[in-house]
Amino acid sequence: MKIITEPQFFTQPALELAPALLGKYLVRHVDGEELVVKIVEVEAYVGPDDKGAHTYGGKRTNRTETMFWRGGHIYVYLIYGMYYCMNIVAGLEGAPEACLIRAVEPVSGIEKMRALRPLKSKKPELLSNGPGKLTLALNIDKDMNGYDLLEQSQMYLAEGEVPHKIIAGPRINIDYAEEYVDVPWRFYIADNKFVSK
Repeated sequence: MKIITEPQFFTQPALELAPALLGKYLVRHVDGEELVVKIVEVEAYVGPDDKGAHTYGGKRTNRTETMFWRGGHIYVYLIYGMYYCMNIVAGLEGAPEACLIRAVEPVSGIEKMRALRPLKSKKPELLSNGPGKLTLALNIDKDMNGYDLLEQSQMYLAEGEVPHKIIAGPRINIDYAEEYVDVPWRFYIADNKFVSK
């Protein structure tokens, strides 16, 4: 498994980084165990023009500060007061763009993921087919906000499989984004059962 160590991979604009993330492996170390997942669905957020982005209008707050950092850092935020969402910051420092990781396919360490996110169902896709689900399965919370994937200690990205077909469509749950509601900035691997519903 070849670890991605080139900063320039992450400093691509979000609309280029997002589809490039598909098929890559995200490796997370938890309690001495290695959890490996394949990224199958992402969304690009291109602030400050993007009305769907937290950094719309160049908004720089304690919450959004990480989005202004160099690409490759992790931006984690809380939604509905209970679920964490993980983004990979894209672009150069000062350009507040990021890619939301919407869904992943477990590759190894699945029993540990099930322990972190217990399910009654045995359907493996229900473990990580949504942004709040995958962060629970990978033990990602606010403590990971600002983490640099280039450090490669707790988490890193590795080369994976080239997707056979990538679908682009509108992002999900951003009804407030006006003319940016329907832009095709959600990318996912066609026919992958781990893509969110």
